[in-house]
Amino acid sequence: MNVMRTAMLLAFMTALFMGIGFLIGGKGGMMIALVIAAGMNLFSYWNSDKMVLSAYHAQEVDARSAPEFYNMIRDLSANAGLPMPKVYVYDNPQPNAFATGRNPQNAAVAASTGLMQRLTHEEVAGVMAHELAHIQNRDTLIMTITATLAGAISMLGNFAFFFGGNRENNNPLGFVGVLVAMIVAPFAAMLVQMAISRTREYSADRRGAEICGNPLWLASALGKIAGAAHQIPNYEAERNPATAHMFIINPLSGERMDNLFSTHPDTGNRIAALQQMAAEFRNGASTAGFQADRPQRTARSVPNTGWGRGSDEPRKGPWS
Repeated sequence: MNVMRTAMLLAFMTALFMGIGFLIGGKGGMMIALVIAAGMNLFSYWNSDKMVLSAYHAQEVDARSAPEFYNMIRDLSANAGLPMPKVYVYDNPQPNAFATGRNPQNAAVAASTGLMQRLTHEEVAGVMAHELAHIQNRDTLIMTITATLAGAISMLGNFAFFFGGNRENNNPLGFVGVLVAMIVAPFAAMLVQMAISRTREYSADRRGAEICGNPLWLASALGKIAGAAHQIPNYEAERNPATAHMFIINPLSGERMDNLFSTHPDTGNRIAALQQMAAEFRNGASTAGFQADRPQRTARSVPNTGWGRGSDEPRKGPWS
């Protein structure tokens, strides 16, 4: 199913790219856009994860440079039955995290320094379990390709003003076509992000709660991250808005569009769903992969060795 979704997304984005090329330069522009789109689709499949990590200046860490954080990811990956992903940290005061990679064998998770300084050990475990759920659900390929090509579509709209609208381009719509491309392209990037169904966040929340063993860990983390995201700017995300859908919470401090155009479900609804899941567990309800002994087993496999002992006080970070 995810392979089909990826193919449909690539086809849609290629057609969109060609349509904007036609509006800018007629048939010639459409053919140039087709070649560019085909090249970018291939390039994005292999390199979009590296581009996103580079955009946020993420640094890879290991068991020596960040032992507690790295070991947490290792234990959570074992709980999920996943290969160990590469682990990254990026320097940003806004608490947030994302996952990337074309498949579970070539995946990476990244967390901000703000996430590990402002959240407890348990809350960070819930967040990273959510990101591992995206890897397990194979959402990351769609997310990273979308981030790369949506940004390219927006850039193409900016080029329209300089390279379109004259007779030599054989544009049948003339300046009107260029104007349409300039207006449509930025919104097209946003619509492509919305093409990634927002239900994937609910699915990742639920599976993440199963992986870490306690839905309330993630629920608490979502509330803190959402509150901080409106107060602490993420300048890299503001410069790369096409990547916003990759994060666990929208990193754009302004939330420039209302809920109709949001890349994420309402945080309150996500928290309520996790609280309901916790209540079902307390009442002994059976949920797939969430047996009664899971929290105790996970609590031992994701040990708290002193980093964030349930305190809300800021810390230097797990790598210190």
